[in-house]
Amino acid sequence: MKKEDVIKKLRNDEHYYGDFGKKYLSNSDISTLLTNPLALGKALEMRPAFLVGGYFHTAILEPDKLKKYRVIPSTTRNTKAYKEMSGGELCLLQHEVDQLELMIDKMLSNNVCKDLIHGDWVEYEQPGIKRIEGEMWKGKADIINHGEKLVVDLKTTADLKKFRWSASKYNYDSQAYIYRKLFGYEMIFIVIDKNNHQIGIFDCSTEFYERGQRKVEEAIQAYRLFYKQKGFDPKQYFINETL
Repeated sequence: MKKEDVIKKLRNDEHYYGDFGKKYLSNSDISTLLTNPLALGKALEMRPAFLVGGYFHTAILEPDKLKKYRVIPSTTRNTKAYKEMSGGELCLLQHEVDQLELMIDKMLSNNVCKDLIHGDWVEYEQPGIKRIEGEMWKGKADIINHGEKLVVDLKTTADLKKFRWSASKYNYDSQAYIYRKLFGYEMIFIVIDKNNHQIGIFDCSTEFYERGQRKVEEAIQAYRLFYKQKGFDPKQYFINETL
């Protein structure tokens, strides 16, 4: 299949996250490959934080798709009303959406953020594929700002002052490395604090990209060992370190 046909197919989330997309490694696989390679490809359990982040991205980048989110006027997910109305599905709470709308308004009222997000020459939710370190990878950029030659990623955080730590914990360094390879631009993160709505714009240092590259290299080693080495028995695998 031609690259342009693959990209076209990956624009559909059903294919990107489904069996077709699983033929490619992605940054979301990094943590699994580094900590529990046998879990590669297993579906992640949906959590409220994923739902909140998804709504935030959709509202800014694809507001016409917000109708896919169900919102329930309940204080918590433990109430009888929520359980009856949700039918067992994970749904957003009205107060979560109210807070998200305030965050969205705050971000889009900032002129720098607005120009980066809604510039004259931008693409949203753009997939890309490329061979990196010998394996095929995929990624989907929140925003490609061709005017500024930047890949822009939107993040929410519980504490903006700790975002540097979060960037390492959640593998934003490997994301930056992969996406720079996929799309050919430097990467920046626009981050908003969920509590005080303070905004931070974080660019990536050489050291940040290099740390991401090391993670990718380690993840590929695990991938090749567990999934490409003939005769490998994962039951015999163990980690040996000196304390």
